[in-house]
Amino acid sequence: MSAYQSMVDFIERRVTPLAGTVGQQRHVIAIRDGFIAALPFMIIGSFMLVFIFPPFSPETTNGFARGWLNLSLKYREELMLPWYLSMGVMTFFISVGIGASLGKHYKLDPIMTGLLAFMGFLLVAAPYHDKQISTQFFSGEGIFTAILTSIYTTEVYAFLKRHNITIRLPKEVPTGVARSFEILIPVIVIVATLHPLNLLVQSATGMIIPEAIMHLLAPLVSASDSLPAILLSVMICQILWFAGIHGALIVTGIMNPFWLTNLALNQSALSAGAPLPHIYLQGFWDHYLLIGGVGSTLPLAFLLLRSKAIHLRTIGKMGVVPSLFNINEPILFGAPIIMNPVFFLPFIFVPMLNAIFAYTATKLGWVAQVVSLTPWTTPAPIGASWAANWAFSPVIMCLFCMVLSAVMYYPFLKAYERTLLKQEEEKASSHTAGNAVPVNS
Repeated sequence: MSAYQSMVDFIERRVTPLAGTVGQQRHVIAIRDGFIAALPFMIIGSFMLVFIFPPFSPETTNGFARGWLNLSLKYREELMLPWYLSMGVMTFFISVGIGASLGKHYKLDPIMTGLLAFMGFLLVAAPYHDKQISTQFFSGEGIFTAILTSIYTTEVYAFLKRHNITIRLPKEVPTGVARSFEILIPVIVIVATLHPLNLLVQSATGMIIPEAIMHLLAPLVSASDSLPAILLSVMICQILWFAGIHGALIVTGIMNPFWLTNLALNQSALSAGAPLPHIYLQGFWDHYLLIGGVGSTLPLAFLLLRSKAIHLRTIGKMGVVPSLFNINEPILFGAPIIMNPVFFLPFIFVPMLNAIFAYTATKLGWVAQVVSLTPWTTPAPIGASWAANWAFSPVIMCLFCMVLSAVMYYPFLKAYERTLLKQEEEKASSHTAGNAVPVNS
């Protein structure tokens, strides 16, 4: 058995079942849905940073830039409000989204389940001192707490419902009123467990639960921003996709809590005028590693347009426009790249090599870091600039990665093209022979 066949066999027998199980696990789906629900609010909140911190030098003499900077400084407090009510409270949206999604799985009322999850999060993440509620853990630092409390509250509600530990009212009672009474016992249980637990943890460690969680996860959060973490996550994503599994959903589901935690820290540093601490965020993933979609196939789409093989040229015409918006299924399944041994090496290593160059350049200070959350469908050069507060250096980095991707894909494409051309010639020859008119002697 060849090395390639051994690898395919291993993926089919070991990797595919495991990835499928993880991807369909109810808690993983709920977490993913929670982040998707919060995404529109966070994108708009991040976009406000462009107006609050315009991409101009403080020493600029340009009249338009100078006016924008002065306006931003004068009304900064007012302009920050949309950011505070979106990115600043992202955990509110995430906890409600996770609770509602997991509640649907258990056939619970999603509104009530989402609100219960929200209350559970506030019980441990909103300490009350001097007649004020702390907002420290409402943004990125509270994400892991929001995930855990949302899952806990929903599981408690589902357990009580499953064992008929609930308040049942007569059928004549309106549905809305009945739902309110049905959730009374879960609310009591959540308050009676989470609040004392939070006080106990604080008494034992001097930290409330969100602080303790962040303290425990600090090494993991730090490691998630390293080059090895980038390469590992990209490699897993690419291998799963090569086997026909949506690896990006699995990887982003794992990385989203880390990305959003680090994004919040970058935004806090930006507002304080401090150096940005983190590199590997979703904007880095989307606009340097997945240019045109998984595998960075936008350059390949342009190469396909000039292919001599009719099949590849047709796929290029079909796939180039979607690829501009990072949708590359026509190319993945049309060329195809999925399970095609010719494209295995570039498909795996193109985004990994892009990661090495982009991370190194950013680490050296040559490329601006990500401070905004952008829609994943944003065309790569535009999205790269937008994510870095409209800096120009990410555009250069993105274009460099595109050229590098094209160079790496080109020889493999030509090899595959020669195979297809030979097949097309053989097909044309057989078709001509089949249509030949016999000459009577």
